[in-house]
Amino acid sequence: MTARRLLLVFAGGSIGTAARLAVGLWMPDAGGIPFATLVVNVLGSLLIGILAARLPQTTGLRLFLGTGVLGGFTTYSAFMTGTVALWTAAPVLAFAYAAGSLVLGLGAAALGLRLGRPRATSLAGASS
Repeated sequence: MTARRLLLVFAGGSIGTAARLAVGLWMPDAGGIPFATLVVNVLGSLLIGILAARLPQTTGLRLFLGTGVLGGFTTYSAFMTGTVALWTAAPVLAFAYAAGSLVLGLGAAALGLRLGRPRATSLAGASS
């Protein structure tokens, strides 16, 4: 890892974690359900999918945006601690939250990959 690559991740992570905090302040937990964590993880999964489909792995921009910004924006640890906290009060709701988060995140990542994939241009209309 070069110093440049490390600085790209550091700068991006600073932006991403600040954005996650902003979402958390804007959208506080309701009834013990960590909705802000769900929102950032699903949105982050969608954006990471788009990014992965669009940018080559070796670019500095992908390192900055993907590993840095979106890596800092999404949060597995808050997802797990929020689920455990919810589990103590409402185990069934905690299970539904965890399962729903995983399904929505997977769906968002798949959608992002699909949306980000370059589209083939049709030449059928151009030859007329």
